[in-house]
Amino acid sequence: MRLLPLAPGRPRWGSSRHLPSCSPTLLLLVLGGCLGVSGVAAGTRRPNVVLLLTDDQDEVLGGMTPLKKTRALIGEMGMTFSSAYVPSALCCPSRASILTGKYPHNHHVVNNTLEGNCSSKSWQKIQEPNTFPAILRSMCGYQTFFAGKYLNEYGAPDAGGLEHVPLGWSYWYALEKNSKYYNYTLSINGKARKHGENYSVDYLTDVLANVSLDFLNYKSNFEPFFMMIATPAPHSPWTAAPQYQKAFQSVFAPRNKNFNIHGTNKHWLIRQAKTPMTNSSIQFLDNAFRKRWQTLLSVDDLVEKLIKRLEFTGELNNTYIFYTSDNGYHTGQFSLPIDKRQLYEFDIKVPLLVRGPGIKPNQTSKMLVANIDLGPTVLDIAGYDLNKTQMDGMSLLPILRGASNLTWRSDVLVEYQGEGRNVTDPTCPSLSPGVSQCFPDCVCEDAYNNTYACVRTMSALWNLQYCEFDDQEVFVEVYNLTADPDQITNIAKNIDPELLGKMNYRLMMLQSCSGPTCRTPGVFDPGYRFDPRLMFSNRGSVRTRRFSKHLL
Repeated sequence: MRLLPLAPGRPRWGSSRHLPSCSPTLLLLVLGGCLGVSGVAAGTRRPNVVLLLTDDQDEVLGGMTPLKKTRALIGEMGMTFSSAYVPSALCCPSRASILTGKYPHNHHVVNNTLEGNCSSKSWQKIQEPNTFPAILRSMCGYQTFFAGKYLNEYGAPDAGGLEHVPLGWSYWYALEKNSKYYNYTLSINGKARKHGENYSVDYLTDVLANVSLDFLNYKSNFEPFFMMIATPAPHSPWTAAPQYQKAFQSVFAPRNKNFNIHGTNKHWLIRQAKTPMTNSSIQFLDNAFRKRWQTLLSVDDLVEKLIKRLEFTGELNNTYIFYTSDNGYHTGQFSLPIDKRQLYEFDIKVPLLVRGPGIKPNQTSKMLVANIDLGPTVLDIAGYDLNKTQMDGMSLLPILRGASNLTWRSDVLVEYQGEGRNVTDPTCPSLSPGVSQCFPDCVCEDAYNNTYACVRTMSALWNLQYCEFDDQEVFVEVYNLTADPDQITNIAKNIDPELLGKMNYRLMMLQSCSGPTCRTPGVFDPGYRFDPRLMFSNRGSVRTRRFSKHLL
């Protein structure tokens, strides 16, 4: 399919002037914030960037296993991050964090609904103009291309419908609402196009591959480009391409130590899961696990096609390629059949593979990173001054280039607002109001008070997670992941009270941080200073962390 310009009168992709018409002096002013990219010689074209984003792909349960070509073409040719996290284990808040470089309490997207600010009018007005693609386009002169799932409520009639094209995108090829593989509608630069169920022309992962290759054929050769390709896989309904529907027939969900066990000493939502799971639930989750892997085989094909095309056009060596997911996933852990949303490693840890100029092959980094770092990293690659942004994340470029004696963070924030309405689920009449995602066997994956915030801490000596719930119990969960990587034992009542107090205070600080204050030293950083008096009010009572009003 031949790509069309975003608006009538704009230059074609092959034109030498893809920016709006302006004088040479004005053009220099527009691009002035991006001319000083570190490590790029004068006169050298600035690097291109490709961001590949999957939907619900875990790291902990072997989510990268089916992607042999991706691991070889990106991971083995560059760096794999073994400690990459998302600040919220749900699609829309996590994607908003990628686009803005901010924690959820700063971009205010708290769930997958319009009421939760997912692609709402407020999001469009306040956050979209300041996303990193908007900066790339307006300040750095990059061609920007988007294809795939944007935000879960994108295209909603109450938020501008499919006619809305976010600021900053030269070419827009976005899915209406949530992931599908067939029978979906796309916004092609603001115009709706319906697709059916013919594999050869409608299978979404392949459609995204084809339109991405089309972009590379027709883009301008005089400007660098940024591509964001967001696949539906491996999100439900887990519809594999016909040639892959019989793959992995002997594969089952991992039976790790926290599989099909009761979540003792955990938040009530985890304790309500039925243990042991029924045979039907186990069959259901095994089938889901297998189908998820099947859908990823088409993503693997997409990656291979994209890299081969970049190599053919001579642009591969000047292109950074990032591969990651918006959140993790679980299949039977603590007897929760399938979903995400929880605070545990299987839901908040994601794959992150990067290749590009100056990155040595076959590297693994243990540095603690988060998807709020992707936006600052891409802007850093483009040469933009990060001090001009309000982003909470940090550029990964020094890590990617092998900087020595690097000062880095030791903790990240994870926050989530539970979803549930004050009505009883008609499929599970015996359950109380306020729960949601109750399947199968009426095991609920979410509730209105499944609202929590965590500090995930990693240092040379410590590997901890501290979490508080915003409920009547003010329930606390703490895990030592060095001794207990499967997070089976909640040590909140056994841990050193002084350490517990420090982590409680650090959580309060991160929950109110913004920009540079999100990057201050953590509990185990040499520069950290803890004043225990700050833990108490004027009356001597223990101070408790308050959730942001935007998360309630």
